Amino acid sequence: MEAVRCAVDLQRATAERSKDVDQDRRLVFRMGINLEDVLADQDDVFGDGVNVAARLEALAAPGGVLISHSVHEQVNRKLPMQFVDQGECLLKNIARPIRVFRVDWGPTHGREDGEPNAVPVLPRVASIAVLPFATLSSDAEQGYFADGLAEDLITDLSKVEGLLVIARHSSFAYSDRALDLRAIAKELGVRYLIEGSVRRAAARLRINAQLIDATNVSCLWAERLDRDLADIFALQDEVVTKVINALADVLPSAKPPPSRRVTDLEAYDLFVRGRALATQSLRETRAARPLLARAIEIDPGFAGAHAWLAMSHHFDALYYGLSTSTALPPAPPPRKPWR
Repeated sequence: MEAVRCAVDLQRATAERSKDVDQDRRLVFRMGINLEDVLADQDDVFGDGVNVAARLEALAAPGGVLISHSVHEQVNRKLPMQFVDQGECLLKNIARPIRVFRVDWGPTHGREDGEPNAVPVLPRVASIAVLPFATLSSDAEQGYFADGLAEDLITDLSKVEGLLVIARHSSFAYSDRALDLRAIAKELGVRYLIEGSVRRAAARLRINAQLIDATNVSCLWAERLDRDLADIFALQDEVVTKVINALADVLPSAKPPPSRRVTDLEAYDLFVRGRALATQSLRETRAARPLLARAIEIDPGFAGAHAWLAMSHHFDALYYGLSTSTALPPAPPPRKPWR
C-alpha cells in the first residue's frame, strides 16, 4: 500500500514542479508496481516479481502508474484513488498473462482539461515513434526478425537531423496492446507513428509499412515492398528515405543518412537474434554471446555485433556483478541458411 501511495505522491510532486517548465524539458517518469516473491543476492534482487514490475513500468504512460492484480488486491478500496482495469496483458518473457490496473488519482489525471472524451493534444514538432512490426510468417520464431527490422528503422531515423525519435524501450511497450493510435501517440508524446508488418518466406521478404499523422489519424505514406532477402539493407534505407520525403513540410532540410555497409545476411540474422536476447535475463544475455560471436566470425567488420557482444558483458558486470570469464552456454544449433 505504501509503495502505491509513494508512487502517486512522487508523480504528483513531479507534475507540480514541472507545470511551469517547457514541455521538452520536463522530467516525466513511468512507474510499475508488482507484489511477488523475489530472489535476493547481496544488494540485488531477481525473479519474475522484478521482471513484471519492469514490464509494467515500460507499459505505463508518461507520468502514470501501473500496478499488477496482486497489488490491486491489497490496495483496492483502501486508498483515495481509482484503479482502472486494463485487462490481461502478455508481457515480454513472462509466461503467464498479467492483469493490469492503471492508477487514477484525480479528476484530470490522464485527461485533457478534465474532459474524458477530449481530443488528445499532440506535439506539432517532427516527433515519431516506430511501433513493433507484426510478423505474418508461419514460423513463430520470426518475431525477432520483425523486431530487429523496426529497431534498425529507429536507429536510422534517429540520425535524421530535426527528427525526434522515441527510443525502442518506450515504443516497443505497445507490442501487446491494442489502443487507439491517437492514444498511443499522446502517451508517447509524438505526432507521427510508423506501423507495419513483415512476412519472410524462403528468399523473399514483404514489408507493409505506413506513416500516420496521429493528429487526425491520416495516412501520409503507405506502401507494400516486396524484395529479395539479399536487398534487406537497401530496403531499410528506402523506407527511411520515403518517411523523410513524406515529412518534407516539417523537415525541409533533412537528408537520408548514408547507406549502411552491406554485411553478410547470415551474420545479420545472427546479430538480430543476439541483440534481441542481450538485454534480457542473465541466461538470455549469455545465450546471445555465441550468436554475436558467430556473426563476428562470419563478418569481422560487423561493428554492431562487436558492440552488442561488449554490451552483453557490460550488463553482466553492471547488473549481476559477474566476471566476464564466467563459462558461456553452448552455442545453439545452426539454423537453415538464408539463401
